[in-house]
Formats: sequence, C-alpha cells, structure tokens
Amino acid sequence: KKMKLTQQNTPLFAAEVQIMKNSIHPNVVRFYESYIVRNELFVVMEYMDGGCLADIIEQSGTIKLTEPQIAFVLQSVLQGLGYIHSLHRIHRDIKSDNMLLSTLGDVKLADFGYAAQLTEQKQKRNTIVGTPYWMAPEVIRGQNYDTKVDIWSTGIVMMEMVEGDPPYMDLPPLRALFLITTEGAPPLKNPQVLSDDFKDFLGHALDMDPEARPDAATLLAHPFLRQACSKSEFAAIVSRVQAL
Repeated sequence: KKMKLTQQNTPLFAAEVQIMKNSIHPNVVRFYESYIVRNELFVVMEYMDGGCLADIIEQSGTIKLTEPQIAFVLQSVLQGLGYIHSLHRIHRDIKSDNMLLSTLGDVKLADFGYAAQLTEQKQKRNTIVGTPYWMAPEVIRGQNYDTKVDIWSTGIVMMEMVEGDPPYMDLPPLRALFLITTEGAPPLKNPQVLSDDFKDFLGHALDMDPEARPDAATLLAHPFLRQACSKSEFAAIVSRVQAL
C-alpha cells in the first residue's frame, strides 16, 4: 500500500500503522513493516492472493454464495472483529471491499484507515466516518457509539452476499443515510429462499438499537454459523471466481 504524505494526513496514517502493527490475528491482514521514501509512505502487508469479498459478490450472476459459504465468511469476520474489539478498537469501515481472501480460503479484515482506539476515558466515539451504505444508524446520527457499529456493517455485508449490493445502493448517499436512520435496513427481497437461522442472525446484527445488538462473541455462538462450510470448500469458490 502506497500513500502520499501531507501535513494533514500524516497523523492519520501514523495511527493506522500503529493499529495494524498491534493487530495480530489469523483473521486480520498481517502488517510487516512501513517506510517513508521522500513524501510517500509504503506499508508492507501480507499478500492476499484471492482478491476481496466484493470480487465474489460482483460475480453473483454466475456464482451465488450458499448459506454455508456465507456462514463461513461471517464466522471468519466475527473472529477478527472479536479480537479487534477485545483490544477496545473499532474498525469503522467494515464492507466487502475490506474483507480480503486467499486462495487457501482465508478471510481477513483489512484497511484500518478509519479505525479508532477506545480508552478508559473515552469508551465511545461520535465522529461520522465510514462508507455511507454500510454505516450504522447511530454513526449517521452523530450519537456516541462503540464496537457495535462494526456488527451492523457485518449485517449489511450479509445482505450484500445474498442480494449482490448493500441496501439503498441505487439511491444517492444522502438519501440512503436518511433511510438508514429512519427505517433501518429494508426487508430482504426474497426471504422465502433463506433459512430461519439466516434471517434470525441478520435480524440481530441489524437491530436498530445498539444496546440490543449482540457483540461478536454472542453472534459467533448463533446456530446459523454451525452450518459454515470448510475452508477448502470456500477456497474452491475463490479459485472459481479468479478463473472467470
């Protein structure tokens, strides 16, 4: 990753590198080193040779993810988030573009450019950051929020995997933000083809009330994830997409 340094963005990039350096988990992309050449910052990271989850979703006309494959992705993402949240950090930009894949079937979280470190003194944040269509209602409203915003975004990625796009993607960002805060996520387009466990998991992840929304550890125990496919089965899907 190569980034041009300016007076304004240098502190942000320094914070991003610091968070990456101290995040070591099988479901988080590994940071190796960073160095500055003239006015550019180079960040050396683990190479994920399978692209990102968005690449698979874009092929939904040809390759449709099954519920066991979706469960495998969510299990990997929630394990990574559980670890990040245990360090009192919020990712704040969970979306399919930031879930990187390997041809071995790994799913890892990447891009900590919007990540925030919570402290004893500051256990919540209220800065409006992220990508509009994946943003939790409490972020858009400018309310205090915590790690539960990443759970909402994970629920949106779940909808993305089924429907090909996050909700409201056909609307301008401001209209989408308004609907997220007033209506929440819209109903699934074809709920009848999905299992009750799928719909129950999604309903919990997209609870409008962050207090009622479960944390990563709670969702990892949800019955829906028991049907997760094997890593090798998911690796086969990654390879199929790459061959297209």
